[in-house]
Amino acid sequence: MRMETGSVNDLKTFVEVKSFGDILPKNGTNIRSPYEHQKKAMEALDKINKEESYSTLVVLPTGGGKTYTASMWLLKNAIDKKKKILWIAHRQMLLDQAAESFQKFAYTEVVPHISSFRFRIVSGASSHDRTIDIKADDNLLIISKDSIGRNIERLDKWLAGEKELYLVVDEAHHSTAKTYRKVINYVKDKVPNLKLIGLTATPFRTAEEEQGLLGKIYSDGVSDGQVVRGDIGITYQIGLKELINRQILSKPIFESYFTEEDYGDCLGLDSWERIQYLDNLPDDIASQMAESAARNKLIVETYKEKQDEYGQTIVFAVNVIHAIQLSALFNKAGIKSDFVVSDIRDGVTGVTVSREDNERKLEAYRNGELQVLVNVNILTEGVDLPKTKTVFLARPTVSSILMTQMVGRALRGTAAGGTSSAYIVSFIDHWNEHIAWVNPESLFAGENDFKDSDDSERAKRDIQMIAISKIEEFARILDNSVDTTDLERVPFEKRIPIGMYAFNYLEENGMDHSYQVMVYDSTQEAYKNLMDSLPSLFKSFDVTEEYLNQEQLDEMEAQCRDSFFCGEMIPPYESRDVINIIKYYAQYEEAPRFYTFEEVDRNKLDISKIAQHIWDEDMGVRKKAEYIDELWNSGDDNMLRLFFGRKIYFSKQLDIELMKLSDIGIYGDGKDGTIVIDGVKNLEDLPLHIIRKINPDYEKYLRDETFKKYTDESGNYHCACCGFTDRSRVPFHVDHIIAMNNGGKSVVENLQILCHRCNGEKGDK
Repeated sequence: MRMETGSVNDLKTFVEVKSFGDILPKNGTNIRSPYEHQKKAMEALDKINKEESYSTLVVLPTGGGKTYTASMWLLKNAIDKKKKILWIAHRQMLLDQAAESFQKFAYTEVVPHISSFRFRIVSGASSHDRTIDIKADDNLLIISKDSIGRNIERLDKWLAGEKELYLVVDEAHHSTAKTYRKVINYVKDKVPNLKLIGLTATPFRTAEEEQGLLGKIYSDGVSDGQVVRGDIGITYQIGLKELINRQILSKPIFESYFTEEDYGDCLGLDSWERIQYLDNLPDDIASQMAESAARNKLIVETYKEKQDEYGQTIVFAVNVIHAIQLSALFNKAGIKSDFVVSDIRDGVTGVTVSREDNERKLEAYRNGELQVLVNVNILTEGVDLPKTKTVFLARPTVSSILMTQMVGRALRGTAAGGTSSAYIVSFIDHWNEHIAWVNPESLFAGENDFKDSDDSERAKRDIQMIAISKIEEFARILDNSVDTTDLERVPFEKRIPIGMYAFNYLEENGMDHSYQVMVYDSTQEAYKNLMDSLPSLFKSFDVTEEYLNQEQLDEMEAQCRDSFFCGEMIPPYESRDVINIIKYYAQYEEAPRFYTFEEVDRNKLDISKIAQHIWDEDMGVRKKAEYIDELWNSGDDNMLRLFFGRKIYFSKQLDIELMKLSDIGIYGDGKDGTIVIDGVKNLEDLPLHIIRKINPDYEKYLRDETFKKYTDESGNYHCACCGFTDRSRVPFHVDHIIAMNNGGKSVVENLQILCHRCNGEKGDK
């Protein structure tokens, strides 16, 4: 439209946004009735709400409707009574879900005493408001924990004069993080009667020490109809098993298929960071995955072989191209399929899919006209597809929230119009061992009491918890050994982890980060000493922030390495493992939990015995191959297959054991026509970090003996310069008394320990 000269005032100078607004309750009755467990949760909240102030947890398992239950209750008990609500979460997606729930269920029958209420969503996302936008008349403030943690004083005007306030923490098992505690304590100081409600599926997934900290935050609950105050305060709790028994949720059945595709070697640092911190697959790798004929064939054939069991299935694809190709392959295999993608024109494929097209396909799926519906992350929430019995996870994710949403598409039980059981089928590729892809089974950690609990079942679960990538990392170390001496000194059962530290923490961008640190016989003591010394480590570096910069992490990791991880370790020390432990401690001020694999029968995994049998029977190539196939395919509970995951890894390890028996060494003569006689240096003429590479056990000896020199009768170490003492090694550096530049040697007599301050001052000089 042409604008007349001088009509600038006619220009539209505002834009409608979804980050804040007024909600006008709908007339009529909410068609969604709460389930019995949700009614019981609301009744329990009614009971504790009679108290002037409280702090409590509401525990509902994955798929139990935490957001719906809380928003419905708060509409009636807070919004309708003109009480303010501060709702905190750590992800944009969680904030949007909360806002949508309040908007969707605001009916006049629930809030009869008000005509409208104002909400505001605040986070670092471009689609949300900022803390500066908070207004005193906002009724419902839905805010990210880091946004308010950095600008907490901007709550002052909003809190001014409030005598009573509802503070809700979503995913409340993260409440022990420093920023959450900071916000909770700040609001508690400002408001006389604070009603704190934490929502979680997994309050006990944390370490035992952290449970104590959680109990300090949530100390009030309801038991036998009475308000109680004690350990961890829980007003209402129901387990996954109970919801499955009531047929509200389906029983999840987990299956995994290994694609044999290798993407780890394709990753540069930028790609790794994009995946780890943004959950975003690089385009080139996504294209490789989408176009892999073998991978796609496995996905389609897996469904075809069990289509009667799998029933209606949602497939989560890598990208639009992947969705289109998979759908075509399903149809070619005689399986009725279609794909749904976002309603935009795809620039790569030229495909245009409208909202109407998607809705038509969704309706066909609901009516049973389609067996498989392939999508790219748009069926994670908000679409009602109750007959879905199976989800195929054809794309990996590092986000536990996204994984929860994908898995949740199949968890609706028969009482909710769904199915009695649900298959969660993962397709596992070989990646960089440091990418912490979310295992869907881990979402139910602490809730999986619906499983059989005999020893064999526990052993299977233990093995499944061992990260295949960590085992493969070990395999590469051993497989690349030219000199097999080290190999021969490590019995195969010693290569099986004895346990792991498994934990989740939050990145500064709100991304959930899951991580596993495998612990072996050779590293068990080092990790135990590290965990015991974490408080001293942070104190000695004077670190109090929740998020550390890379320089801080590198310095602290190096100190841990020198203090605890000396000597030969197989597999060798991995700096990234310790950095992730440091990140976790910085956030929660507790050591992560250790999970033991004590139920694993290592004898069943001892391939040295298998190799001995092959050797004793003098099997030829053909007979050996038949024997290996028989072992690998013998039954669904095959421990070898559970542990090794990939047959190629099992075969490589078996070949190594056979090589030992044949006593074949691999040597090169190194002759190229040139004769070079290398010079020789004594180890005492080399710095400690070089000695570590040549003879790690000798470096450990030097460090241990030096610390012994500076240990008093009480077992405390003391700085050779200022006399500072501590029971942990982490505040100290091993230092040369006479510098090597001045002729000093790396011998115990010329080594001392200095505290961080003295070591820094000496370095400055």
